Amino acid sequence: MLLNVARDDEGAPEIFRSIQGEGRNCGRQRTFIRLSGCNLHCVWCDTAYTWNWRGTDFHHERDAPGAPHKFDRAKETVQLSSEEAATRVLALPSEGLVITGGEPLVQRAALPALIDAIKAGAPSMLIEIETNGSIAPPPTLVERVDLFMVSPKLAHSGNEPGVALRPEALGAYASLPSAMFKFVARSPADVEEAAVLAQSYGIGAERIYVMPEGSDSAALSRRSRELVPAIVRHGVNYSPRLHVDLFGQKRGV
Repeated sequence: MLLNVARDDEGAPEIFRSIQGEGRNCGRQRTFIRLSGCNLHCVWCDTAYTWNWRGTDFHHERDAPGAPHKFDRAKETVQLSSEEAATRVLALPSEGLVITGGEPLVQRAALPALIDAIKAGAPSMLIEIETNGSIAPPPTLVERVDLFMVSPKLAHSGNEPGVALRPEALGAYASLPSAMFKFVARSPADVEEAAVLAQSYGIGAERIYVMPEGSDSAALSRRSRELVPAIVRHGVNYSPRLHVDLFGQKRGV
């Protein structure tokens, strides 16, 4: 089965080894594979090259008059078999693999074969999926994935709540011990929104990470200072965007 994989700045499949910059495993070495395609369209998305195709009418904050923030799907996507993708991952050994996007679960039917091929070569490799939480995980993935890092999209993302916050999907993740939750926030009000949402699904504070939105260190630092009082008040975890601080806003890092 073929996978749609994003391309890096050199045009190669975006499969790389780096430091995890977010969430529970921040600072740990990981291998990443970035899949192309997403069912949501966040107005501040920093990987819009995985979904904001020319010819679509999606809005992005980087749109300018006469110059929308659009990408050529054929140039930004490469198809790889599960075996070829696994071979590329195994050539970059690390403690764990992060399957990210885009939205990986758009391609959920192809992911078990990818994971099995990787596990055949590296049985101890931990498997993590970064997801927006709008698609419930099928049993074939629940039994194969060590960590779901679920990032439900709040109102400031620009997505319709009925599309982004699906009760059946969020309820499924809330019931999984292997799921942690990461909320992107721009203001203390977003932390409050996240806390209310988490409480409605019975998600404990120890499972929640709040991360500032931003594509450069200055914006992240400013927002972090604004968010921390609300984060402390709710007893949840803070997540940086360490890769942005280390490398800036670029692909393959």
